[in-house]
Amino acid sequence: MSEGLGTESIEALAGRQVPEPVVATEWTREAAERAKAATLRIYLGMAPGVGKTFAMLGEARRAADRGTDVVVGCAETYGRLKTQEMLEGLERIAPRRVGYRGAMFEELDVDAVIARHPDRVMIDEMAHTNVPGSRRAKRWEDVVDVLAAGVEVVTTLNVQHLESMNDVIAMVTGVRQRETVPDWLLDLADQVELVDMSPTALQRRMMHGNVYPDPQKAELALRRFFTTDNLTALRELALMRVADQVDEQLLARWSHGAIPETRERVLVCVASPRYAEHLIRRGARMAHRAKGDLFVLHVAEAGPGHEEPWLEQIRRLTSDLDGTLEVLASEEPVNAVLSFAYKQFVTQIVVGEPLKARWKEALFGSFVARLIHRADDIDIHVIALARR
Repeated sequence: MSEGLGTESIEALAGRQVPEPVVATEWTREAAERAKAATLRIYLGMAPGVGKTFAMLGEARRAADRGTDVVVGCAETYGRLKTQEMLEGLERIAPRRVGYRGAMFEELDVDAVIARHPDRVMIDEMAHTNVPGSRRAKRWEDVVDVLAAGVEVVTTLNVQHLESMNDVIAMVTGVRQRETVPDWLLDLADQVELVDMSPTALQRRMMHGNVYPDPQKAELALRRFFTTDNLTALRELALMRVADQVDEQLLARWSHGAIPETRERVLVCVASPRYAEHLIRRGARMAHRAKGDLFVLHVAEAGPGHEEPWLEQIRRLTSDLDGTLEVLASEEPVNAVLSFAYKQFVTQIVVGEPLKARWKEALFGSFVARLIHRADDIDIHVIALARR
């Protein structure tokens, strides 16, 4: 991958800047599961423009025709005429206007939704970053607030918004997704419905101005992101993610919720901020495919009991990927890793770089080689990383 690859965001291609939240996200998986008091349904797509918002609003119209008390909390139409037409006749919650850097922005009014308390609310683009001054940093947190209030939510999401997919999307497409959501939100959902479209059909929609009405934006997006290869890869990722979701639901139903006796437990070893996020996402995908648990371990040399600043970001990422971060102080990293692995019944260890400097490797031997030599009944995955 070239030096600049993955630095241009998907949002920038659409002409939208993503603000930096001034507050951190607060909802955790455990808290969200405890608080959830209504059904969550997600329309999942492979890319912008496949029709997720249109499908969501179509469901709203059918539900309203059946007498369901349904409202639209927010719907991002981006000037698409057919999508705007779907809003006609539906009750809408007026957006909350927030000032930011001299301009006014419209955000979901969560308090108004909860006060109105319909049976069902449509909340578009769950991965959206709220403008600073909003009650929450991310719209997915607004969704959890509404669920906790007992209101059913129908929302939309693209596969590239999943945190574990972030590095894969950047590597495959050359464009990075700045807005992401924790993977556990899909597990929180009662139903995930795939909105599918062939790459050719989506490109045709782009050329006809049905995705980005601005011809210049459409042309740029077609060249940079909406290529046949990119869309094919994204479609396969979306199909696999929904298939995994169905497999989990079937397993839970057939096993009556029982946890299998044999469960994969994946441990990712991280040493520095340079490769840590890539390794953690790689380990998270392995754990997810195996329906197992994720652990992340950083071994620091014995010294003052304070965490390095970069570990706070790693802790948040690990939490978003439904894992647990542990930090141990030890001058013997192999001993520390294996001791932790045996205590946690780890079945797979993921490593991608030595835990000590190169001169220590030359003096004491390779960390990876010693780990492989000493590990007993644990699979070791050595991930090839870019040359330093």
